[in-house]
Amino acid sequence: MLDPLGRKNTIFPLNYNYSLESFIYNHISKELAEFLHNKGFLLEKRTFKLFTFSRLFGRFSVDFSIERISFTGTICFQVSSPVDEFAEQFAENLLKSPEVKLFNQPFLVSSIEVHPPPAITDGVTIKMLSPVTVYSTFFSPEGKKKTYYYSPFEDEFSKLIRGNLNKKYRAFYKEMPGSGALVIAPVKVTKQSEKIVKYTPKDGSYTLIKGWMGIYKLEGDPELIRLGYDAGIGSKNCQGFGMFEVIS
Repeated sequence: MLDPLGRKNTIFPLNYNYSLESFIYNHISKELAEFLHNKGFLLEKRTFKLFTFSRLFGRFSVDFSIERISFTGTICFQVSSPVDEFAEQFAENLLKSPEVKLFNQPFLVSSIEVHPPPAITDGVTIKMLSPVTVYSTFFSPEGKKKTYYYSPFEDEFSKLIRGNLNKKYRAFYKEMPGSGALVIAPVKVTKQSEKIVKYTPKDGSYTLIKGWMGIYKLEGDPELIRLGYDAGIGSKNCQGFGMFEVIS
C-alpha cells in the first residue's frame, strides 16, 4: 500500500507502465536488476525477465483528453516472479526505506502483503490484473516491419501463450515441463476488455501495445499454469502485462 504524503490526490500519466517498471528495478539490488534487465533467462536466442506487475489499484478518475489518471488516497499494485530473490529484495528494500517517490511524488509504504500461492490444478479460472498481450511480427512485401496483435477469440492466442510459457519454463528450470499442454479460453471478455497502452521509455517516444483484460479459463499442465501465475502469461510481462489472479 502506498499512501500519498502531504496530499489527498495524486495525478499520474495515464500510461505509467514504464515508470512503474523503473520503480521496481530501482528497489531490488543493482546486481539482480542488471541481470534481469541486461541478460535475463536465456533460451536459444530468446531472453526472459521473468517478473510481472499489475495495474495500479485505488479510487481514480481518468481525463483522456490530457492522458492523466487521478487517484484519491491510497494506491497499490502487485508484483510477482518465480525468482525468490526478486520478491524478497523488493519487499526488504521498501521496508528499509518506506518513504519513496513515484512519478516524482512522495509516498509512504504503509503495508506490504505477501499473498500465499493459490491451489493450482489442471484447470483454473483466472482474472487478469494487467492486460495479456499476444502478437507476431512480420515484414510486409515492401520490407516494413509490422506487428499483429491477436485477440482471445483467435486460435493463435492460445497457441502462442502455450509456446511462450513452455519456453519460459525451459529457460528458468533448464528442463522440459511435464506435458507442456495449455489452453486458454475467454470466459468473460468483451470489446471493453481490449486495452491500448502507450509504453513510453523516453519523452517523445512510445510504442502502442494492445492487450486484453477479462476472465479466462486456463487448462493444462499445472507446472505451466504455476509459472504463468508467477511470471505472467503472454509477452512483455516485465513491462506490466500478463499478470493474473486465480479466482476459482
